[in-house]
Amino acid sequence: MGGQQKAMNLLNSSFLKQPFHILTITLLSLLLPLSFLLLSRLSSANYYYLLTLSTTDSPPSPLGSSTYFCDFCSSLFLYSTPSLLYILVSIVSIAALIHGLTGKVTIIAQPPSPIFRPRLYTAWIFLCTLQVCVGLGIEESIATGIDGSSLSSLDKCNLLSRVVFFLGLHETMLHWCRVVVKPVVDDTVFGGAREERWVERGVMAASFGWLWWWRLRDEIESLVVVTMAKKELSMNIGMADFVGWWLYYVTVTIGMVRVVKGFMWLALVFLCRSRGGNNVTNSYGDPEDKV
Repeated sequence: MGGQQKAMNLLNSSFLKQPFHILTITLLSLLLPLSFLLLSRLSSANYYYLLTLSTTDSPPSPLGSSTYFCDFCSSLFLYSTPSLLYILVSIVSIAALIHGLTGKVTIIAQPPSPIFRPRLYTAWIFLCTLQVCVGLGIEESIATGIDGSSLSSLDKCNLLSRVVFFLGLHETMLHWCRVVVKPVVDDTVFGGAREERWVERGVMAASFGWLWWWRLRDEIESLVVVTMAKKELSMNIGMADFVGWWLYYVTVTIGMVRVVKGFMWLALVFLCRSRGGNNVTNSYGDPEDKV
């Protein structure tokens, strides 16, 4: 009995809760960039599938034979439920854009707000649904070896667009974390809201940067490249292609809003400092007047 009590006390101690809390928030927050990765792979799969059907002499595809590729597309679309995934990612992106346009830049962590139960239940449903869609879709894409890096030769996006998209996707992930992930994890681990700390931001930013460098930077452009390629080849542009293209530029807009608000915040900081310096000079007066 004594050993079991010590084990329970160790599990309930903050020594283990804090790392588990940070790790869980980070992994669940990465579901959003992973959903963009899955959508880019879906766009690539749909493009190669239609390209295989439209050509009589089918070129060698990255996935092997056309029959195997068709089976792959069917299974991938079946398991990842792309329509639901597009809806969920669109909701998060629109919410992040509205928050970016109407909210304020938060450099210092804000005090935690109370968690309301209806909002918490909605967050649970949203989180579990996205986790199932992304998990099954990514697993199927890894098993079959599909990725969007094979479309890199068609990439026409410049470096500035990539940087702004990177910032926009990071901002969207932060909004997803604060609105959906963090309330669920805080209530599960600690039973209430917790203040966001700098170590959480740092670990999340480092994980997102690693994921970007490892996969996203080579595959995410498929969301917009596929639409351009289909337009050049006079192929039919479906609703999924348009939504993927739209999501890419919504994310770019979020990044641009973040950059503009960051410059505005820096300008306000410099303005406040200059006013503070003038007030100090006026309070002490000119040294020559005192002589």
